Amino acid sequence: MKLIFRSMGKYKAAVFLAIFIKLIGTMAELTLPYILEYMIDHVVPAGELKSVLMWGGLMFAAAIFCRQFNVMANRKAIDNAHRVSFDVRQALFEKTANLSGGRFDSFGLPSLISRMASDSYNVQSAAAQLQSLCVRAPMMLFGGVVMTLMMDLALAMILIVMLPVLIFIVIFVSSRGIPLYTAVQGKLDRVVRIMRENITGIRVVKALSKGEYEKKRFAGANEDMARSDIKAGTIMAVPAPFMQLCLNTGLTLVVFFGAQRVNEGLMQPGVILAFLTYFNMITMGVMGLSRIFMSMSKASASADRIQEVLDTEDDWHISETDYKDDGHIIFNDVSFSYSGDEGKDEDFAGGERELALDKISFSLAKGESLGIIGPTGCGKTTVINLLMRFYDADSGRISIDGRDVKSYEKDELRGKFGVVFQNDMIFQDSVKNNIDFGRGLSQEALDAAAEDAVAMEYIESLEGGMEYQAAIRGANLSGGQKQRLLVARALAGKPEILILDDSSSALDYRTDAQMRAAIKKDHKDSTLIMIAQRVSSIMGMDHIMVMDNGRCIGYGTHEELMQNCPAYKETYEMQTT
Repeated sequence: MKLIFRSMGKYKAAVFLAIFIKLIGTMAELTLPYILEYMIDHVVPAGELKSVLMWGGLMFAAAIFCRQFNVMANRKAIDNAHRVSFDVRQALFEKTANLSGGRFDSFGLPSLISRMASDSYNVQSAAAQLQSLCVRAPMMLFGGVVMTLMMDLALAMILIVMLPVLIFIVIFVSSRGIPLYTAVQGKLDRVVRIMRENITGIRVVKALSKGEYEKKRFAGANEDMARSDIKAGTIMAVPAPFMQLCLNTGLTLVVFFGAQRVNEGLMQPGVILAFLTYFNMITMGVMGLSRIFMSMSKASASADRIQEVLDTEDDWHISETDYKDDGHIIFNDVSFSYSGDEGKDEDFAGGERELALDKISFSLAKGESLGIIGPTGCGKTTVINLLMRFYDADSGRISIDGRDVKSYEKDELRGKFGVVFQNDMIFQDSVKNNIDFGRGLSQEALDAAAEDAVAMEYIESLEGGMEYQAAIRGANLSGGQKQRLLVARALAGKPEILILDDSSSALDYRTDAQMRAAIKKDHKDSTLIMIAQRVSSIMGMDHIMVMDNGRCIGYGTHEELMQNCPAYKETYEMQTT
C-alpha cells in the first residue's frame, strides 16, 4: 500500500480536494433524515403550509447539493486515480525496460505483463476508492451513529453494541485476503504465459493440429486460477452475510423498542423513521467498509508485486579497471552460465551443469569481421549477450576499445552497436519509422541503409513506399522482407560494431551475397560479428569461430578451418554437395 499512498502524494492537492468535496456531500446526505424527522414531528403537526413548503424545499435542495457534490467528488477521484495508475505503469515500464537479462528472466515476461495490466488496474481502483468510498463509508457509519445518539441515546446503544463485532469480522477476514489474492495474481501470470505462447505460435499450433491440446492446457491453467480466485472471493465474502444478519437484528430491535417508547410517550414517531433511514446509512457504511477491505486486499497484493519490480536492484554497476587491452573487441577466457553459478546446479545429476560459454577467447581489431557458426544451443547468441552486457560473465574479461565492458555507462556501451537479433521485432508502424527507430536520422541515411540491406527495391514496390504501414510483428511482410528491414535498421546509425544474429536465414543465396558485399563496401569501418547457420554467409570473414556445447572448437579463416577443423569441414561439405 505504500506504493499507492506514495503515488497519490504527488497529487495531494487534487486528492485533498476530492476528499473534501466528498466529505461535504456526505455530510449533506446525513442531514436528510434529520430534516425529515423534524418535518414529521414538528412542522407537519403545526399545520402551516408555508413551513411545510420551506422545509420541503430545504430537504430537496440538500438532496440536490448532496448528489452534485458526490458526482463531482467521484469524477475528481477517478481522474486522480488515472493519473496515479499512469505514473505507476510508466515507472514499471521504465524499470522493466532497464532490467538486465538475469533480472528479466527471474520475473518472466508473462508475470511482467500481468503486473503492468492487471496489477496496475487494481492499484487504480484502490486509488479511486481511497478518495471516495473510504470517505463516504466511514462517514455514513460513524456519522449515522452520532446522529442517532443526538436523537435517542437508548436506541442508539443498540447500534453501538454491534459495531465492534462488525468491524472485527471485517478486519479479521480481510487480513487473510492479501496472501490469497497474491496467489491469484501468480496464477494469472501462468494464464498470460500460455495465452502469449499460443498467440505468438498460433501458426505452429494450427499446422500441427494441436488446437485441442492447447485448449486443454489453457483450460487447466484457467481453472487453477479460477479456483484460487473463487477461494479468495468466498473468504472475502464471509463478512457480508454476518453483517447483514447483525444489522437486520439491530433493525428489528430498533423497531420493537422504538414502538414501545412511542407508545410510552418517550419519543416521537418521526424519530423511528429517521432511525430506520440512519440505520440504512449505517448498513451502507458497514458494507462499504467490507468492499473497501476486499478492494484494498487485492490492491495491496498487486502493489507489493509492482513494488517488487520497482525495488529490484539495478545490477549495472560501473567498475573501473587498472588495465588496458590492446584491440577493439577482446574476449579473454570468458565463462558463463545462465544459472549464474559457474556451472553448478543441484537439479542436475551429479550436481554439474555445462556452461553456456566455457573459456572463450578471441580478439578483433577495428573494422575486422568475425563469423560464428555451430549447432543450435551451442552458445553463439550468448557471446553477443555478454558483449552487449545483457548478462555479466561469471569469469574472464570482455573489453571494447581497451576498456572492460563493465566500466561503460549503459548508453555509452549500447550506443556502439547496431544489432539484429534472432526473431527481432517489427513494430506496427511505417517502414520508415521501423528503420529510423526514433533516432531522427536523415532520409538519405535511411535510404542508404535500405539500399545496403537490399531492401529498397521491395520497399518501393509497397503502397506508399517508406510510409507503408507494417502490421504487428511485420505480419504483412515476408520473412525475407522482415530480415532486410531489420538489417537496414541496424545499418542506418552507422554503428561502430555491427552484430547480425542469424539475420539472413530467410534470404536466398544471391540476396545474402549482395547484402554482405554492400556491408563490406559501405561499412568497412564497422567491426562485424555475424552469427550464421550457412557457411557461405561467413566464409569470407576475417575470422571464423566454430562453437559446440559452449566451447570454441575451431578458430581461423575459412581456409585454415578447412584444414584443421573437422566439424567445420563437415558442415561445409554437407551444405555444398
